Amino acid sequence: MRKLLSLVVSSLLCCSLSTQADIFTSIGQMTDLIYTEKELVQSLKEYIQAEESKLAAVKSWANKLDSLTRVSSSDPEGFLAHPVNAYKLMKRLNTEWSELESLVLQDPSDGFISNMSVHRQYFPDEEDEKGAAKALMRLQDTYQLDSESFSQGKLPGLHSNVILTVDDCFDMGKTAYNDADYYHAVLWMQQALQQLDTGEDAVSSKADALDYLSYSVYQMGDLPRAIELTRRLVAIDSGHQRAGANLRYFERLLSKQLQEFNQSRQPAIEEPIQLGTYARPKDHLPEREVYEALCRGEGVKMTDERRSRLFCRYHDGNRNPRLLLQPMMEEDEWDSPHIVRYLNALSHDEIEKIKQLAKPNLARATVRDPKTGVLTTANYRVSKSAWLEGEDDPVVARVNQRIEDITGLTVETAELLQVANYGVGGQYEPHFDFSRKDEPDAFKRLGTGNRVATFLNYMSDVEAGGATVFPDFGAAIWPRKGTAVFWYNLLRSGEGDYRTRHAACPVLVGNKWVSNKWIHERGQEFRRPCGLTEVN
Repeated sequence: MRKLLSLVVSSLLCCSLSTQADIFTSIGQMTDLIYTEKELVQSLKEYIQAEESKLAAVKSWANKLDSLTRVSSSDPEGFLAHPVNAYKLMKRLNTEWSELESLVLQDPSDGFISNMSVHRQYFPDEEDEKGAAKALMRLQDTYQLDSESFSQGKLPGLHSNVILTVDDCFDMGKTAYNDADYYHAVLWMQQALQQLDTGEDAVSSKADALDYLSYSVYQMGDLPRAIELTRRLVAIDSGHQRAGANLRYFERLLSKQLQEFNQSRQPAIEEPIQLGTYARPKDHLPEREVYEALCRGEGVKMTDERRSRLFCRYHDGNRNPRLLLQPMMEEDEWDSPHIVRYLNALSHDEIEKIKQLAKPNLARATVRDPKTGVLTTANYRVSKSAWLEGEDDPVVARVNQRIEDITGLTVETAELLQVANYGVGGQYEPHFDFSRKDEPDAFKRLGTGNRVATFLNYMSDVEAGGATVFPDFGAAIWPRKGTAVFWYNLLRSGEGDYRTRHAACPVLVGNKWVSNKWIHERGQEFRRPCGLTEVN
């Protein structure tokens, strides 16, 4: 059995070298792995059953021969005096032991290993595991979740028995540590250590957790706590390779700092490390705090005065024949810039068909490099997308026509219908849909001008997270299956409306599907005439 498990582990490691990453970026595609794992479990059970049957047969032989040899060895000559016993001894050693040898040499694992080989190409690799770990940290930051609640499966509005073990927490911390992300390394190594202190069984040791934790705390600038943690490490493992040297270095550094500022040494800090103990390092996103607060439903600037300017109405697309008998229900989501939501924009059957068409073609979503204009993947956009043409299916053609009817804008020059499925912690950080003046060639190859408007279909409900937020004016729009939201990216003058910088918040719980149509300027000259001033 140990040999088989080693073979299985080797197979898993080998597969990581031959598969594509980014599986974690789409929950829709990850669902296939559930069925793959179920099939492998069934295959494993069949192997165990075959192994047990084999061992039962061998055990039966052993019991029978044990009884026989006890009798024969007590009086060999007397036993062999009987001619039948002499014959059966010859037969056993010549024939039956050979058959037993063949039985023992049989390898019931062949079928299981063969099944593993078939599915191996679809397995996630090391980059997927790393991406999923970073996604949990992103959710932790955005929704201000402490590691303990996370490890116990306590998410906002959801309590489950899905837990993170000591080894899970340790691996999370190690992923962050190897990425020089000492902020998250501290949080997760602290959680691993806390669970180890309760006596939870684990492969990871307290010494290993303290080793990573003490150095990460030092990197966060907390020398007193780094010293105390290192002392604890030395007490556990006095011969640790680095602990002694680190302790001496930390103490010298602290003494030097105290002398420089003419301070005395304070007693050791006893409070455990928690979310907020250390400040989270700043990153590339200037509106990070505003964006994440909106994702949590905080800081939404919906005042009573603004709400009084929002209405709902029936919308017939300026008496469009296709909408006269069944007009769209339109709700104002925001007054300025004007954002509207359309109810029943997609039926359940249409959604399922679009997902069915898109799923085989889902690929990691890309962003346009503002310097080169080349499409590339980015950590701030975690999803997979596919592009559907009207010719792909009548449903796609019907949806395109409906968008044109509702907006009054031609979709002849629009981009294809983009379908996106978000993965673990899937998000798209604040961005503009239109191209700015510093990226004039962004849509040059299309020859259809800039993106004048965005039509966004929500194709699933999301249990927690996943809002569309606008940090500039403090709006948060929550997904509702079958509805769609619409806004203009450009002012009537053709200038970009920089207020429309928006983001797709990380999905905390659920499976988020959307589809969108980016409508371009060309062909809209008489449908949305230019304004007379720059701000129109």
